[in-house]
Amino acid sequence: MPPDQLPSRPRAVLVTGGAGYIGSVLVAMLLERGDSVVVLDRLYWGETPLRSCLSRIRLLHKDVREVCAADLEGVDAVVHLAGLSNDPTADYNPAANWEMNALATERLADVCIGAGVKRLSFGSSCSLYDGLPAGRSHDEQAELRPRGAYAESKRYAEQALRSRAGVSGFAPVILRQATVYGLSPRMRYDLVVNTFVKDAFLAGCLTLHNGGVMSRPLVHVADASAAHIAVLDAPAELVCGRTFNVVHDNFEIRRVAGMVVSAFARREKPIDLVVEPAEPPVRDYRCDGSALEHALGFRPRRGLQLAIDELVNDTMLRPAADLLHPQHYNIRWMSLLEQIHPSIRRFDSIF
Repeated sequence: MPPDQLPSRPRAVLVTGGAGYIGSVLVAMLLERGDSVVVLDRLYWGETPLRSCLSRIRLLHKDVREVCAADLEGVDAVVHLAGLSNDPTADYNPAANWEMNALATERLADVCIGAGVKRLSFGSSCSLYDGLPAGRSHDEQAELRPRGAYAESKRYAEQALRSRAGVSGFAPVILRQATVYGLSPRMRYDLVVNTFVKDAFLAGCLTLHNGGVMSRPLVHVADASAAHIAVLDAPAELVCGRTFNVVHDNFEIRRVAGMVVSAFARREKPIDLVVEPAEPPVRDYRCDGSALEHALGFRPRRGLQLAIDELVNDTMLRPAADLLHPQHYNIRWMSLLEQIHPSIRRFDSIF
């Protein structure tokens, strides 16, 4: 963002889910800009992702379903990332998914309106396009056919935000994020690019179901974070109530695998590719991210090959026990917490 488009003063930004995979990257970027940051997070993964900036933020250790006006005191804008983050996690507990991803978003919008917070950026998902025919690149005007509890909850949340756009000056913006990849303080190895790098390193091979011909829209975690900042900076008349896809590019899975294999080959570590039949349902869709560039001049710029190289370098320095630790996998971690604290199945407050 050019300097003449930056805010005239530092803002106070509340980031829900600020200790998560995207949130921990975004928080660091906001602080680097000089904004003050409030993080509201359940801290399922503890404070470790925020370790480098704990002294510079205000941390609210609470559930997004419990957000209240007092949490927004002095806050200028909200980036809403909290909730269950993908299909497997939503399927693990559909009731909690609906409460956190759908109803809590609706409640947060009302709390923002009541507290006078005008701008909210919402992390939605390109998985809303998953039910559409493959082979086409879907833009924000596409008729949505969400499949599964996760996508349905995101659609409800989007509708709730759009219905409140303009109420008392409230300007929500919806960002449908592509599948995210790259390094983060709250590292995940259950996302396709990150998983490929981890699997290649540990097993020496990658498995391609259905030949890997399926396409997925992808975006670097830092670009996803920067997109939220861009819509916070934008004039309300350009973004209020609008929806934008956040996509760097669309890739066939086999191409991603080939890039991972090449990255390891440059480090003299051969990786085998194994082709297996498809495991239905096969996710296969493409997205058009040009609307965000046309509206705001913002385009994701962090390329996949560079990110894969960074992931490979980082992965090769980690012991296998760390790469396989449950904390890097949402379902494994939730299952482990449930064994320790049975109430986690209801996602009650346990910390």
